[in-house]
Amino acid sequence: MMKATMVQRAVEGLTLFAARILNTVVVVLVKMHSTWSPSSSAAAEDDDDDNDTGYGLSWRLAVEANNVGPWQTVPARCYRHVQKYIMEGQYQNDVQLIADQILNYAREIPLSSDGFDAWVFDVDDTCISNINYYKTLRFGCDAFDKVKFKEWITKGACPAIPSVLKVFNTLTEKGFKVFLLTGRDQAILGNITTRNLHSQGFTAYYRLILRQGEYKGESVSKYKSEKRKEIEREGYRIWGNVGDQWSDLQGYSLGNRTFKLPNPMYFIA
Repeated sequence: MMKATMVQRAVEGLTLFAARILNTVVVVLVKMHSTWSPSSSAAAEDDDDDNDTGYGLSWRLAVEANNVGPWQTVPARCYRHVQKYIMEGQYQNDVQLIADQILNYAREIPLSSDGFDAWVFDVDDTCISNINYYKTLRFGCDAFDKVKFKEWITKGACPAIPSVLKVFNTLTEKGFKVFLLTGRDQAILGNITTRNLHSQGFTAYYRLILRQGEYKGESVSKYKSEKRKEIEREGYRIWGNVGDQWSDLQGYSLGNRTFKLPNPMYFIA
């Protein structure tokens, strides 16, 4: 009898203990559910996306204002922002707005009868686009590959930037002498560049200037400054200078006005 009573009390004790443990587990699970759930997880992801988008906007503005020092790659957290900017229309809208400003300015310029009114345009990502190449580098988040870029350039498949082509045609039809000034190597890429430009409608330029051997190793800013100075020495008046890099628009002999096209994918000093 005594053994039966002891067994019964042991069973009751174990039952009570198990109930307490079960109650504790339920309380913990309820608290966990209140602090983590599919909806709260999705909200956290949305917050991360918002933070990255905000950072991307700020970073891109700083780049275009030339407030970021020489940089090698786009920050990884900017990838989705830059991809969306380039591929979903805002980049094209920004280029169009600048093109409109160029045309508004050009309409006010009284051309001289001497034929020495000039404009200077960069080539890469100013007249023709390398976006198809930079897609393979996650729009600049991956490091630049000189060999692969040369392979891309030698295909001669860079498409025209439509807004800039329209500006180019308007200026040449009005009577401006348009100089295309590029850092591409003349010996290696001269013929390829000419064919690519012509295939995309850039045919009426006055002169295509490519980098020659004596300028190898010089910064873009110094090289292009020297070439613009040579243009001025020939008697030309540079009314406008258009490029996608700040190095296209720095130095001397800049022209009467400069126009910076957006490019958040790479930086050239």
